[in-house]
Amino acid sequence: MNAMMKLGAFLMPTGHHIAAWRHPRAAADAGVDVDHMIGLAQAAERGLFDLVFFEDAAGVREARVEIASQAARSLGFEPISLLSALAARTRHVGLVATASSSYNEPYALARAFATLDLVSGGRAGWNLVTSASEIEAANFGAQGLRAHRDRYARATEFADVVARLWSPGNRYGTIDHAGESFSVRQGLGIPASPQGAPVLVQAGSSDVGRDLAARTADVVFVATQTFDAAKAFYDDVKARVARAGRNPDHLKIMPGVSPVVGRTRDEAQSKFDALQALIPDEVGLALLASYLSTDALEGLPLDGPMPDLKANEGMQSRQQLVIDQSRREGLSIRQVAQHFAGARGHWRLIGTAADIADELEAWFVGGACDGFNVMPAWFPGELDDFVDLVIPELQQRGLFRTQYEGRTLRANLGLGVPS
Repeated sequence: MNAMMKLGAFLMPTGHHIAAWRHPRAAADAGVDVDHMIGLAQAAERGLFDLVFFEDAAGVREARVEIASQAARSLGFEPISLLSALAARTRHVGLVATASSSYNEPYALARAFATLDLVSGGRAGWNLVTSASEIEAANFGAQGLRAHRDRYARATEFADVVARLWSPGNRYGTIDHAGESFSVRQGLGIPASPQGAPVLVQAGSSDVGRDLAARTADVVFVATQTFDAAKAFYDDVKARVARAGRNPDHLKIMPGVSPVVGRTRDEAQSKFDALQALIPDEVGLALLASYLSTDALEGLPLDGPMPDLKANEGMQSRQQLVIDQSRREGLSIRQVAQHFAGARGHWRLIGTAADIADELEAWFVGGACDGFNVMPAWFPGELDDFVDLVIPELQQRGLFRTQYEGRTLRANLGLGVPS
């Protein structure tokens, strides 16, 4: 089981491509259509995915309404509530959602995920993030964005408190935590699920993010675009896990990958080109600027080179990834924005099922990952194609399961029992 590739289905309403909502067969209101979201989760379960994953942001991500109205990610449910609906309509697939340590309290969040874990039969997971958006900060009375290191100091204490609240010995007792950011006295009063506690996922890949993941996480999502970068990240984080006194096999590293699958390479490329043609320049530029947390691109010629950007308090690892790619490939601002709009800096694959399986196998067998967080360009089409075309190719090669190993998320991921 542990030698098998792990797969997550990163679900978005209409797809990961920023123009996915404009696809002729997309439903623009998919983000608030619960039946549509249930259908996506059931498709992932049909494909034997380990988990479905929903990101979140506590605010409209684009500051200008004319940009937000043209972006695929502007409409969507609060994910923990949505996962409760999906729990009732699925049986095996894991249910993972993002919730920020910046604008939540550990007791309330631990209680919500413990409830989801219990009602789903042990399939819940929490993706711990720190919020890097000025827009989100303004919705919670914060005076601007917290410094990167301060956000991770709060996240570290937050994760420690949640772990204590989920610990079997503390469920009905007291924990009497009094720290720098939080004060929590009582346990949750909720019994443990069959998997013991929700799976803890993290996506930060800065130095402090890697340390936090090594000490606390069960799964790490990461954006890497080359084998060498993925391998370096994998080896570094696994070494940190060992130094933290944990078994490195009990942390699964799953880079994001955005596949566009065709029965021929020409068909796959045509599908991708059609989506790219739907991106307005201003939307691609706004998405890029939001992830870089910068206004330095405004007014610059789109066909000119990416400028040197000053480090800031935003998503630091993603900023560096974009800058490195622009330098490595000699891309203009327009080209970077168009590339970023397709998968937000994640690895992109275009080809036949065999082509895509070849690339996934090379990373997995080469020790650069434990699996992948799959990010289809548009839904439901590309998810269905991955399930129908790529999954059988991986199974034929002995890289992916032919049935679920158990009923809990931890069992299917091959994780250790939580302490």
